[in-house]
Amino acid sequence: MMEGDRILFWKLTEAEHLRAIAFCRKLMGNRDDGDDLYHDTLVIALPRFCHLRDRSAFRPWLYRIAVNTFKNRFRRPWWKRLTPLTAEIEESTGGGNPDAVQAARRRLEWAFRAVTPEERALVTLFEMEGWTVAELARLFGKNEGTVKVRLSRARRKMREAIVKRFHQSEAEPTVSVVESEDGICVAMRPRED
Repeated sequence: MMEGDRILFWKLTEAEHLRAIAFCRKLMGNRDDGDDLYHDTLVIALPRFCHLRDRSAFRPWLYRIAVNTFKNRFRRPWWKRLTPLTAEIEESTGGGNPDAVQAARRRLEWAFRAVTPEERALVTLFEMEGWTVAELARLFGKNEGTVKVRLSRARRKMREAIVKRFHQSEAEPTVSVVESEDGICVAMRPRED
């Protein structure tokens, strides 16, 4: 890799750093594992940067590497790949009801078991990072209609897993996401029709 490419890589990375590391933390469910995922992503991306033809596509290219690195971590059985949500996320909720926080943690962990790593990344980018369907389509190399369908299916799988596991069939729940600096906390509430 030429020195000019290396300088440009770090300049482009610097502009995306805070958003990318926050995404990795949310994807992994805690700060330490998220930081590890982000650093692994950079280690993989740096030597491959010279092969990126369209430098304006740096953002989706970097996130694609992060998603693929995340997916590779999950090639093991689900019981070996669960990443528990951390105490720092619980503390970030502002001292709410600890029973409700624990219940939300269990629901989120159960919901993420129902989806593939790619679906988890898709939902995280859309729901928590605010990526548009068009950006996701470019990142995943799919058309926008396909991305919308995959998002819908992933959300349905997560919802069904929660309903089935926690016996809440009388009221179909929706997920309310509370975002902290280092991760996420999910709370359930009945759907209002």
